[in-house]
Amino acid sequence: GEVSEPVAATQWDFIQNLRRWGFQANPSKRCKDLGQCLSYYRDTEERRATLPYDIDGMVYKVNRIDWQERLGQVSRAPRWAIAHKFPAEKAQTILNDIIIQVGRTGVLTPVAELEPVTVGGVVVSRATLHNQDYIAEKDIRKGDAVLIERAGDVIPKVLEVIKDDAQKRSPKYVFPDHCLECGCRAVRLAGEAAWRCTGGLVCPAQAVERLKHFVSRGAFDLEGLGAKNIEAFWKDGLIKTPADIFRLKDRESDIRRREGWGDKSADNLFQAIAQRRTISLERFIYALGVPQVGQATARLLAKHYSELDGWRAAMDKAGDPDSDAYADLINIDGIGESVAGDILAFIKEGHNREVLNDLNGLLTVEPFKALDTAHSPIAGKTVVFTGALAAMSRGEAKARAESLGARVAGSVSKKTDFVVAGADAGSKAKKAAELGVKVLEEKEWLALIGSGAAA
Repeated sequence: GEVSEPVAATQWDFIQNLRRWGFQANPSKRCKDLGQCLSYYRDTEERRATLPYDIDGMVYKVNRIDWQERLGQVSRAPRWAIAHKFPAEKAQTILNDIIIQVGRTGVLTPVAELEPVTVGGVVVSRATLHNQDYIAEKDIRKGDAVLIERAGDVIPKVLEVIKDDAQKRSPKYVFPDHCLECGCRAVRLAGEAAWRCTGGLVCPAQAVERLKHFVSRGAFDLEGLGAKNIEAFWKDGLIKTPADIFRLKDRESDIRRREGWGDKSADNLFQAIAQRRTISLERFIYALGVPQVGQATARLLAKHYSELDGWRAAMDKAGDPDSDAYADLINIDGIGESVAGDILAFIKEGHNREVLNDLNGLLTVEPFKALDTAHSPIAGKTVVFTGALAAMSRGEAKARAESLGARVAGSVSKKTDFVVAGADAGSKAKKAAELGVKVLEEKEWLALIGSGAAA
């Protein structure tokens, strides 16, 4: 929320102020060193069962607010706080079966169907088995007695098999080489643990999961189209692709007649869809469900390419690994060859291009909105950092540069405007000299951005 003045100078004072103002606050303690932190952790773990609510651990935070602001955060995680989970609770049960679930990217995930058992106050009947190697390593078979835990008190997993020499075991589990949902061939690429269905959107499981992702909170955030409604609409043929969502108005009478749907819920759905016909570029890219492209990476792409047409055109050109467009893509700080490969493979697939073209005709995708950096001397410039900086961390330097409108790259190219060289600068500084790129010492860099901040 918005405050008229700083609430406190430290986290501890902030908590005390909350209590003084009548708010409830969790138990907390100000610790001077790691030993005191661990001691309070053990004390809290012992008192855990007496608390009137469930907790799965505690959080250590930097006390000074100005240090918190300086440390900042990465994606959705603050650098000034770290969670310390309590040991997960365990229980023994019987593994009745192993089933395969297919995710939106086609990954085949084995899941254990268990004899229901209570773990940490929750009845657990399923647990993840991760992948083929995990099953083979632990020699997990149908009918085994197994030890399970709720990792982080959230996701149940099978820890080990409790072997009984007197009990005859079932045959070793054979991982399927085809998708059990659509029958398409499954492949396991070199260096990967996962098997993937090759069916793409032909696979009903992938199609439904991609639609769920498309309407999720970080993507189009469409209220009224939760997981159950997506499954039901897909099963009944109301939607098959993301673009069909924006044509649901054509099926209005069918939707209003559906069981559980009244005029109010239908009106709310159509209103939500209408509002989402205009969407930001970063949300749009994230909604596509490209493997390895989460919200942070989608924002990087949106910021770098600015507009949807520009991004698509650049990705088409980047299909040639010898092109400048490909070099530009992998030079974005945070995007390497692996992520680039998944992006380009997604764009190349014919059915994905059809979906993009269809959506392009139905939606307004807004260009990336950059911060006002009109007075910044580095706005629009490409900057590379190398060597150890004295005044700030590498992460702080990158965040500062981006806040002033610069693009931070991971390697030096002819498109680089500045290389900021700290102590022990290596090959990047050498390459900059070879290409004629301007190299700034740290004090020169600070003077440059200082003038931009003051303007």
